Amino acid sequence: MKLRVAVIYGSRTCEHDVSIVSALQAMDNLDKNEYDVVPVYIARDGQWYTGQLLRNIAFYSAFRPQLVNHVAPVMSDDGKLTLMPVSSIAPHGFKGMIKVLMSNMNLGEDTVEKCDVVLPVMHGMNGEDGTLQGLLELFNVPYTSSGVLGSALGMDKIAMKQFFRGCGLPVVDGMWFSRAEWQENREGVLARVEASCRYPMYVKPANLGSSIGISRATDRESLIKAIETAVEYDRRILVERGIEKPVEINCSALRIKGEVRASLCEMPASWEEFLTFDDKYLRGSKSGKGQGMESLARKVPAPISDELTARIRQMTQQVYRAMDCKGVVRIDYMLDGDDLYINEINIIPGSLAFYLWEPLGISFKDMLDCMIEDAFAAHAEKNRSVFSYDSSILRSVQGGLKGAKGGKLGGGKLGGAKLGGSGKLGGRPGV
Repeated sequence: MKLRVAVIYGSRTCEHDVSIVSALQAMDNLDKNEYDVVPVYIARDGQWYTGQLLRNIAFYSAFRPQLVNHVAPVMSDDGKLTLMPVSSIAPHGFKGMIKVLMSNMNLGEDTVEKCDVVLPVMHGMNGEDGTLQGLLELFNVPYTSSGVLGSALGMDKIAMKQFFRGCGLPVVDGMWFSRAEWQENREGVLARVEASCRYPMYVKPANLGSSIGISRATDRESLIKAIETAVEYDRRILVERGIEKPVEINCSALRIKGEVRASLCEMPASWEEFLTFDDKYLRGSKSGKGQGMESLARKVPAPISDELTARIRQMTQQVYRAMDCKGVVRIDYMLDGDDLYINEINIIPGSLAFYLWEPLGISFKDMLDCMIEDAFAAHAEKNRSVFSYDSSILRSVQGGLKGAKGGKLGGGKLGGAKLGGSGKLGGRPGV
């Protein structure tokens, strides 16, 4: 019997359209002899849809929801992602939905789809950031991307850089601040930025990918403009020292038969100051080859020394393990002369980075097979853990909840540690 694979994509994110392209690529490359593919599209307004019309890219240019199935994901007791028609829930209102969620899902003909495994192909917020992964964890459904921890770290550039520093990896100097701080005290923020980083510098929204909202600042005027752009996209802003003549090197990682493998390294051939959104996704599209990151001009393998290649591949495997990743990821590095810096990890990379594996004899189809196999292995390993504990807490408080007050955890304080606000990355305590 074929496995039913739900490919989930789209969502409320600036990278919505990129996600559609990557998802359609993945659906076209799933082995038709092994899998039944169920497209699950999350529209810009957060509504979920399924139906085979969603596999046609032309359908999205004039999206007509009445032609596909409007569904809602619900919990099932069989470990499968269950998609229920919204029309069967709506007549009962909110109480009807709660009843469905609590009923162990004996839905019969009302069920549109039941899927054995989920292939998330989400880029950016509300999907790649751990939100979808958390839902799938609660539903106890196997899925192919990294879990909540790795996904959340991979989305937030500030937390990500602090994590890299904690792993002893080389990171470009930077600092961060909040949108509220910028609105309250611009001069103070500018002074802190200029004290921490020299020009040129890069200003980045903390929680966006695909180079959206990123600007290069060469003086105070362009810095102000860059910050104004970034705060439109996010409430936390990262500023990093610019590299004069940067060279980008990328490497992917994937678990194959239980072993974390690193791909060949690539060097984007069109790299100038940094790759913009258009560089990554629109160049070459007029020729019909603009299929996401696949169409970007690149040199594979990257023209770098064997020693540097080995170092990058080792670091890629190290990060994959440290962040408890799953599925395929891509890690981007920066070369500044002889100095190597880790830039960021892409938890669900554009085009799923299949082009970095093909030269090693691993086709897109083979890569997807490995990801699905890894999803089931991770799911089985998770379910080996104990999720219940026979405690006397509830019995002890039957006489009244006031009796439990003395059982506060740590007096309500985190070990006396003060949680700091914005500041220098990897610098002082409280950051």
